[in-house]
Amino acid sequence: MLDDAATAQPRASGEAGEAVLSVEGLTTLFGVTDGAIHAVNDVSFSLRPGELLGVVGESGSGKSVTMMSLLRLIPSPPARITAGRVMFEGRDLLALSPAELRAVRGPGVGFVFQDPMTSLNPVFTVGFQIIEPLREHMGLSKKAARARAAELLAVVGIPSPDKRLDDYPHQFSGGMRQRVMIAIALACEPKVLIADEPTTALDVTIQAQILELVKDLRRRLGMAVVWITHDLGVVAGIADRVMVMYGGQVVENAEVGALFENPAHPYTRALMETLPSVEGARREKLRTIEGQPPIMTRRPAACPFAPRCAQAHDRCLAANPPLLQVAPGHASACWLAEGAA
Repeated sequence: MLDDAATAQPRASGEAGEAVLSVEGLTTLFGVTDGAIHAVNDVSFSLRPGELLGVVGESGSGKSVTMMSLLRLIPSPPARITAGRVMFEGRDLLALSPAELRAVRGPGVGFVFQDPMTSLNPVFTVGFQIIEPLREHMGLSKKAARARAAELLAVVGIPSPDKRLDDYPHQFSGGMRQRVMIAIALACEPKVLIADEPTTALDVTIQAQILELVKDLRRRLGMAVVWITHDLGVVAGIADRVMVMYGGQVVENAEVGALFENPAHPYTRALMETLPSVEGARREKLRTIEGQPPIMTRRPAACPFAPRCAQAHDRCLAANPPLLQVAPGHASACWLAEGAA
């Protein structure tokens, strides 16, 4: 069961453990006219069976590109994965042929994209789009695949599922389309589900329904989940562990309780300070993080957050810190964390 699953530790802790997915030194560039955008820089993490890893950071921090790079879903060109390994079931996904990788997508790793309206094909029924991977990857007959597709729509909470299989994406609301995307991602019962900000464009009621759905599916299927978001409130409610990204790199990695009780990186603390107060009587102006995210035309030679950090000193401007252990299972890429463990 999911709730009994062990919580994975960041690589900096030195406790690798059994991982269903292990990423080592992932680096992704985007070629532009006058050089390259260093979108992902030496990212490493692992994911254990049944674990939910929350990946947070501002827009442009590298969250989505990192996860799309794992399955080589980014267009090449202009993107190039220049370094790293992505180990899944003993194989490096970055070294697989296109045909071998297609066999992993779906039954091995499912992906829920951020915008279901652009991800679903408008000229095919939702039933066809669920049935196709079932027939290709699981070898089901047309009849059996249709029955399974109806079951999946029922699992994600869509009423009259057998009838709705024959509807087109435009006939569904935004929340229902997102549920269809989850059904497609779950069709082949993947061991890992990657969800890229799946609730961002939904109203709060539908967001809550989707979050409850994911919790329920984790309990029933025992799959590992990577949940990409900019919403720390969502992460606090569903994650086992949190990976904070900034400037295309991991700046903090910790169990969710440790992160909220003792955020070690100045960027993580700044993100938390932007959260609205839960005290109804208070009407404070929301805080912001001063300055702008880095322009990633070069790989950071110094701490990428230093220009926006009130605690920055000369060393921060001279060298980019590695992930340093703050406590067991808790690492921070900040020179202030040196010697903290």
